[in-house]
Amino acid sequence: MQSLLTPVHTPVPVEVLEAEIRRICGAFTLEPTLSSGIVAGDVATRRMGLFETAIVGLDASKHVERGAKAIRQDPGEHFFLLVQDTGQCSVEQNGRVADLEPGDMFLVDSVRPSRFLYRGIRSSQVSIHLPRNEMVHRFGEACTGGVSISRSDPLWLAMRAVLTKMIDSSTAQTQLGEAFLCLLGAYLQSTRGAGATETLLSRALALIDRHGVDPAFGPRELASRLNVSERMLQRHFQALGETPGHRLLNRRLEIAYSRLSARSPQAANDGIAAIAYDAGFNDLSYFYREFRKKYGVTPGAVARCH
Repeated sequence: MQSLLTPVHTPVPVEVLEAEIRRICGAFTLEPTLSSGIVAGDVATRRMGLFETAIVGLDASKHVERGAKAIRQDPGEHFFLLVQDTGQCSVEQNGRVADLEPGDMFLVDSVRPSRFLYRGIRSSQVSIHLPRNEMVHRFGEACTGGVSISRSDPLWLAMRAVLTKMIDSSTAQTQLGEAFLCLLGAYLQSTRGAGATETLLSRALALIDRHGVDPAFGPRELASRLNVSERMLQRHFQALGETPGHRLLNRRLEIAYSRLSARSPQAANDGIAAIAYDAGFNDLSYFYREFRKKYGVTPGAVARCH
């Protein structure tokens, strides 16, 4: 397994290294193995496209811990995707223990106590900081509580390849970051079960079904109800190959078509405007144009045929 990054392992007082870890990663405590209070290690930062990343190297540390007291003092705004680069590390969180070898990944939840044991073996890790609010909005509860990412899953190999590309490339970082998040989301849903959690996209679709007939309900209102930006909302809808606005339009057209299909021939020429308004349209000419574009016939023709 090729190393991603090479951190520096410099002997320093444990208090110095702990202060650096706290500055970069948040409230963690570090316990040295040696009674001298000296540890060999280093923490550095690197921006990789969408993500702030910490490169952590440790030699003689017994454990690094984030306990309940530290969480109260520093609630944490991120998940930490820990990628074991060289050496070994055991991660304990939420009753789970994962022994990380080079290439293994573990998604650490910053609001749950966690413990990292190194047993005096030189270790280097890449810690990718993922904004907690955005992750939960994207993936629901599937990303919480500590998640081990198995290298036996084909998605692991894809994530590793994108991560390597992000480190080596100075271009297309935004696209690579989005690709990485999409792969991570696919892994989370496949391992937890797509029906077990409610993602931001599923909530958005449910809101469209519920409020789509309201002419005032548009992409801006949808994003506001989900507490995300319109741009972020659009990124989620890319998986469907459409925009939130197109989804709303199609939903309204489907409602209008269903109601027109249920009408009697005698009423074919009456009430089409009312049906359009009831489906969420406030512009009749727009309704007629988009209806014909989608179905290839006029609303009146649909009503007369049913």
